[in-house]
Amino acid sequence: MRILSGLQPTGRLHIGNYFGMMEPSLRLQHEGEAFYFIADYHSLTSLHDAKQLRENVRDLAIDFLACGLDPEKAVFFKQSEVPEHTELAWILSTITPMPMLENCHSYKDKTAHGIVANVGLFTYPVLMAADILIYDSDLVPVGKDQKQHLEVARDIATKMNHTFGEGTLKIPQPRIREETAVVPGLDGQKMSKSYGNTIGLFEEEKALKKKIMGIPTDSTPVEEPKSTENSSILNLYRLFASDAEYAQMEADFRKGGIGYGEFKKRLLEKTWTYFADARAKRAEIVANPQYVDAVLKAGAEKARAVATKTIARVRTAVGL
Repeated sequence: MRILSGLQPTGRLHIGNYFGMMEPSLRLQHEGEAFYFIADYHSLTSLHDAKQLRENVRDLAIDFLACGLDPEKAVFFKQSEVPEHTELAWILSTITPMPMLENCHSYKDKTAHGIVANVGLFTYPVLMAADILIYDSDLVPVGKDQKQHLEVARDIATKMNHTFGEGTLKIPQPRIREETAVVPGLDGQKMSKSYGNTIGLFEEEKALKKKIMGIPTDSTPVEEPKSTENSSILNLYRLFASDAEYAQMEADFRKGGIGYGEFKKRLLEKTWTYFADARAKRAEIVANPQYVDAVLKAGAEKARAVATKTIARVRTAVGL
């Protein structure tokens, strides 16, 4: 089973990235042949600072390795080091119906939040399809918000096979973790850098405290029961706590007598201790920069060995 997933280097990672993509991917690297890439081509739709992009790519690589990615088990590489991604994306774009892209929720959502539309943002799902299909991927772990893009990839692959012959491309399957598919931000919306509501994966302790203690709450008095419905504190706490710990906090919400400040302190402690080992590992990696370079170089070579076979098959099928 070949597993494929990618993450954009558009800024420092946050816990939404971790629980939505990284944590499931780290577990899956033990279940099959994992291909994990840094989606630097995709990041160009919104990031136009070369120095910043290079820094983001390196930070993402360090963070992923610190959190437990094993280069002996997973192929880890930069998307831009495998040019077959963009060649396949162009071929796929020639049979992708315009209405399919016009109906993508992510594009509509981003433009609705003031993000300036460009062609790359509009055709993002086609490149994402190429990312997946170039490796004959069997399984793609995605967050709930990316489910539609995977459906687009499957539809495009099906159309390619119908047009140019069965077996031209493999049809991938999704795996979605519903319980953490959409990680809530500090304001209750989906956690996203675009919304400015994130908690950094390796946030400094002082900054982490400021963010968590600043989570908006209602004016319910300390002695009164607190609403558990759509509580950002509870929804975030669920990510880090055991079932018993979460049940206890939920019960404390309902019975009253405890203020929001105390609940925020519990969340702060859980968030900080959860990534303690990863913080230590990150410090070791930062002290050995050659290690990151070697991992990405080896990963790109392994990825291209697979991608060149797929693109050769596709080129033959379409007549190139």
